[in-house]
Amino acid sequence: MFDPTKKRKVSEEVKTMFPTEVINGLWDTLRQMKKDQIVVTPVIAFVFSDDSTDDEIYVMGLQNSGSVAKEYSIKYSGKKDFLGNGTIVVVQDKPKNISMKISDANKA
Repeated sequence: MFDPTKKRKVSEEVKTMFPTEVINGLWDTLRQMKKDQIVVTPVIAFVFSDDSTDDEIYVMGLQNSGSVAKEYSIKYSGKKDFLGNGTIVVVQDKPKNISMKISDANKA
């Protein structure tokens, strides 16, 4: 699951909402989750915390309807206007790629 050699696809919505550094930070977080051996489902939701410091933001990686959850920090010191909106980014392991998109819950 989440084989690092698979092609990565990032939706245009994600690219528009988040700086490249944050997107790369989410990929790094996914790698850390695999390293921590806590990846249990082919779909991981990343929920952004409203809290941040000058050089870090925080995301919660949720799996299995929230029964598996862990907070991670992402190094980022740019504008943080994307925080506080309740945006959820979903990363899904598919047969040929790993995709990153905005959750359908944010579109309702």
